[in-house]
Amino acid sequence: MSEYVYRVENLSKHYGKLKALDNVNLSLGRGKMIGLLGKNGAGKSTLLRCMLGLLKHEGSVNLGGMEVKHLDHRVFKDVAFIPDVSGLDDRLTVKQSLDYVRGMNPNWNEDRAQKLFSISNLPHKQKVGKLSKGMKTKLYLLITLSLDVKYLLLDEPTLGLDIAFRKEFFNTILGEFFDETKTILISTHQAEEVEGLLQEVIFLDQGRVVLHEDLETLKNSRRIVSLPREREQELLAFNPRVISRALGSSSVILDSGVNIEGAEYDRPDLADIFLSEVGGSNETV
Repeated sequence: MSEYVYRVENLSKHYGKLKALDNVNLSLGRGKMIGLLGKNGAGKSTLLRCMLGLLKHEGSVNLGGMEVKHLDHRVFKDVAFIPDVSGLDDRLTVKQSLDYVRGMNPNWNEDRAQKLFSISNLPHKQKVGKLSKGMKTKLYLLITLSLDVKYLLLDEPTLGLDIAFRKEFFNTILGEFFDETKTILISTHQAEEVEGLLQEVIFLDQGRVVLHEDLETLKNSRRIVSLPREREQELLAFNPRVISRALGSSSVILDSGVNIEGAEYDRPDLADIFLSEVGGSNETV
């Protein structure tokens, strides 16, 4: 059984009358790539910031046996965080940014940094403020991946980047950062982009954990069931959250043990299962 490294117990967070997190309980194991999926406003970013001690909250967060307090600097000995916005200083050059983080952070891995930046095509003499949005994000990501930490929390890490660099980023995580001693939690809307990387998934909806399971086990426990449109009522009898209609047929995600005479079956992907658990909306997963 995997060693648990991050524990969240009875975690709730209010913003005034809004309950952003509602009694969240999670245990995250070592050596795992874990996806955190939810619609906009589900509480994903709030959860990550509570796990880092950046927000006051009810309940507890425990990291490697240490209770995480509000603004607890000890967290960052073992945790790196990539938020959805850059925290870089526009006045510094790329090289000065690297030198600053190298000098301030005892977790800096010089060998990894040299390897990452040698293939980055980042202009070392250019000021951060003159970089494109994509290049700024790339600089921030590569700096963070140069930190030798045990836990990496990613909040929409490739937001605004083109598809080529998104692929490069995830390949870099797998090739240069992730191993059996690391734990990575990725909050993202791009379910199809990270599905091939993940061992576990967490679905968050309206501040509550709907599901936390091994991904392969989850996919084996569900299947897409399709019937001709005129037999749709047979599918609706199972009260699915989402039904898809196309080319004269209707489809839903059901338990893999369900058998309907004359139905066609297919294996669902992560986005299919997410929608079947939390329902659809006009927003992307």
